[in-house]
Amino acid sequence: MSGNDHLVPVVAYARISADLARDAHGVDDQHKVNEETAAAVGCRIVHHYTDNDLSAAKADLVRPDFEAMLKVLKAGRMPDGQVVRGAIVVADDRLVRRVGDYERFVDALTFEDGRLYADAKGLKDLYNEDVESMGLFGVVISKAEVRKIRRRTRRSHRRRAEQGIPVGGTRPFGWNDDKRALRTEEAERLAQAARDVIAGKSLHSILLQWREEDVRTVHGNQWSSRSLKLALWNPRLCGWRRHNGELVRDANGIPVIGQWEPIITEKEWMAIDALFSARIKPNVKADGTVTDYRTPSHLLTGILRCGKSKEDGQLCYAPMRVSTRPDLSGGFVYQCPSRSMGGCGGSGRNGARVDEYVTEAILARLEERAAVKHQEKTEWGGAEELERLTNKQRTMFQKWQEDLISDELFFPENHKMEGRIKELRKESTEHALRVQRASKVTADVRERWFSGDLDMTQKRALIREALHTVIVLPVGGGGRRPFNPDLLVLKWTDA
Repeated sequence: MSGNDHLVPVVAYARISADLARDAHGVDDQHKVNEETAAAVGCRIVHHYTDNDLSAAKADLVRPDFEAMLKVLKAGRMPDGQVVRGAIVVADDRLVRRVGDYERFVDALTFEDGRLYADAKGLKDLYNEDVESMGLFGVVISKAEVRKIRRRTRRSHRRRAEQGIPVGGTRPFGWNDDKRALRTEEAERLAQAARDVIAGKSLHSILLQWREEDVRTVHGNQWSSRSLKLALWNPRLCGWRRHNGELVRDANGIPVIGQWEPIITEKEWMAIDALFSARIKPNVKADGTVTDYRTPSHLLTGILRCGKSKEDGQLCYAPMRVSTRPDLSGGFVYQCPSRSMGGCGGSGRNGARVDEYVTEAILARLEERAAVKHQEKTEWGGAEELERLTNKQRTMFQKWQEDLISDELFFPENHKMEGRIKELRKESTEHALRVQRASKVTADVRERWFSGDLDMTQKRALIREALHTVIVLPVGGGGRRPFNPDLLVLKWTDA
């Protein structure tokens, strides 16, 4: 018989913080305290339950080992049949910080008579109502302390944000370990990716290129669409800071400049923000154009619409799809889908001929725009109204704080102004997108189009900016007829 067989078998619980979990000896130190406590009160530990970096204060966070321990305590034995007669913890506040969890623990431990409970201070009789009440009181005090810590943390984060101080943690891609100076190669990649996205290139195309070049995140992982999107959408790129989902602004409503080197301009980031945040529907951008998440194979997929009339006189208007036709020049046709697929199945057109005609029409329109671009007004027309409303809101807020205006006047008026200010800021980001897109359309757009400088997604982005759609009217008369460009109706966005 072992010399320890006379000792009471108990389980031990430890909740390890993130810092201790990273320390090679952190977990061992916690277990050592429990072992010493067990020996001091005449117990032996038959199993250690440990939750690493899982807060006991968060209501929506599950601690797997804590839950497993409760089941064992209530059953009075381990899954292998080993008897359990109590529990040892380092301290109460490492066990629970919410009243509900404390009550569940006491219920499980006292499910049978004679169970033992101890922390580093010694044995505690949880069968005694006074002791249980003191335990509940301790949990309440602990919860209040957690709230104070959270408030201090939030205030600290806000203060650092308002001062433009970089946050802690891993360095962002594009910056050195000090989070201030640029890491040249990474910064150049981010800048190019940002400008490519503004010009209409898809994230998927950029990812393919980065994977071919084995570009990795700061953690050494491959980039995903989500991680690239978040990196480009971070206002840190232009020197700004976001806190709780909003740009950090000073008293005048101007975004606070951070204490780090920017990678792109403020207008470029505003264009990216307009692309990613102000979408009409999941795949439609702020300017009404459609995002190509994957590089399409054909130029006008989803842009061509069937113009054949249905029996009720209405246009079919179904998006035309691509069908392979090896017998035709170009090898494919744009075809209206069948009725079962939402179309009429009654019209089709030589794909290569349609692409050629629409391309020439688009390039002519883009070259015309480039020729007069220097005459166009690039300043946003709402800047004066935004500044006026921002100043008015600040003045009214100061008067409300000084009790010079009533709550009944302040809150409704402030609500209306906040709504309009939000609209104006959205218009500002959309204007920035249009300006940035326009800057990509230069006099050499034709050369770039045919030289391969523009990929398929960029060409389609330029088409969607210039065109709402192209309606393909039916040929009529049956049989094959010569290609007739008059049966293609181009609906221009600026018409």
